[in-house]
Amino acid sequence: MIFYVYIISNKQMGTIYIGYTNDLKKRMYRHKHGVGSKFASRYNLKILVYYEKFKFPMPAIRREKQLKKWNRDWKINLINDFNPNWEDLTYFFD
Repeated sequence: MIFYVYIISNKQMGTIYIGYTNDLKKRMYRHKHGVGSKFASRYNLKILVYYEKFKFPMPAIRREKQLKKWNRDWKINLINDFNPNWEDLTYFFD
C-alpha cells in the first residue's frame, strides 16, 4: 500500500489544503464532488497541485503535520518547485 501527503488548491497562488490518504484517486474524487472535507468544500479546493508518496503511514502523517506548520511562502515554493504551472495532477491517477 502507498500513502500520500497532498496539497490541493482552487487556483494558482490561491487557498491551499494539506491532507493525507492511502487512496489519492478516491480522495480526490471526494474533494472534486464536495465531500472531501468541509474546508476544501467551502473554498472549492479541487486542484491537486502537489503530492508525495510514502511506503508506510507514520512518515506520511509526520510529513503532513510538518507541512501544516510551515508558513505559506514555504508551501508555495514547494508547490512551485514541484508543479510550476499549478496544473491539476489528479489525472495522473486515472
